[in-house]
Amino acid sequence: MARHGAELLPELPQSLARGFETYLNSLRFERGLSRNSIDAYARDLSRYGTWLNGQGIDRLGEVDRTHVEAFALHLLDESLAPRTRARALVAVRRFHGFALGEGLAGTDPASEVSPPREGLRLPKALSLDDVEAMLSTSAGEEPAQIRAAALLELLYATGARISEAVGVDLDDLDLETSLVRLYGKGGKERIVPFGSHASRALGAWVSRTRPSMAAKARTAAPAGALFLNARGTRLSRQSAWQIVKDAGELAGLDAEVSPHTFRHSFATHLLEGGADIRVVQELLGHASVTTTQIYTKVSEETLREVYATSHPRAR
Repeated sequence: MARHGAELLPELPQSLARGFETYLNSLRFERGLSRNSIDAYARDLSRYGTWLNGQGIDRLGEVDRTHVEAFALHLLDESLAPRTRARALVAVRRFHGFALGEGLAGTDPASEVSPPREGLRLPKALSLDDVEAMLSTSAGEEPAQIRAAALLELLYATGARISEAVGVDLDDLDLETSLVRLYGKGGKERIVPFGSHASRALGAWVSRTRPSMAAKARTAAPAGALFLNARGTRLSRQSAWQIVKDAGELAGLDAEVSPHTFRHSFATHLLEGGADIRVVQELLGHASVTTTQIYTKVSEETLREVYATSHPRAR
């Protein structure tokens, strides 16, 4: 006879098994879900329970957010279909929400872990040559060129959102240690390093050009903003966006380039260079590693290059 619902659960520690069984019974008797729907939940929770058990977790109270995020990465490693991964994470999120509400656990470790959106298009990343072409458009001694060079280098070096970049104050920038403090969504703060190219461009802007723009401010004490406009006040998000767009056009790129394109390129190039996804998550300021997962698909060009150099019948 075929098994259904809680009967599909593997042998698990008592705390985990009791939590899963209570939830599945709730789906059946309180929510009135169909047998097929309950079986789908049972299979997803079986996968989750087996993974938790393999991590040495015996009680629901031991599960924290890092475990849920690690399980999300495990699903990615399993090469499951996007819909299957998303469904499994939805089941995990709903289970933990139920467990908290029923007093089976003291926290909900999955509340901030979002499933990847099905069908989300892979962000378009620039090639390194395209990035270099854009950065070269700001070579020059005009104040606007020096400011553009500093902004473009900062965006590519840190993966900052455009709102984060224009929100940087002088006090947030440390040229000696090559670190910048960024304020992300919800006011969350993170420290991100940058390289020598960005350091030189930012140094030129801060020491040679910014002071003359700051002197144009009407107020006695100019804002401490890193990037200023011609009036000596903080550069707006729209103006910064235009600087990036103009650089793309001057570089002769076919597609329209946005500040977010630099962010996509930053993440993609790091991952293709071997960076750990959790490090990239921290650098991007993503609340959940599942958001960063979209960048783990290697670019088509990279796949072709690897194939061409590695497969014996490719040449």
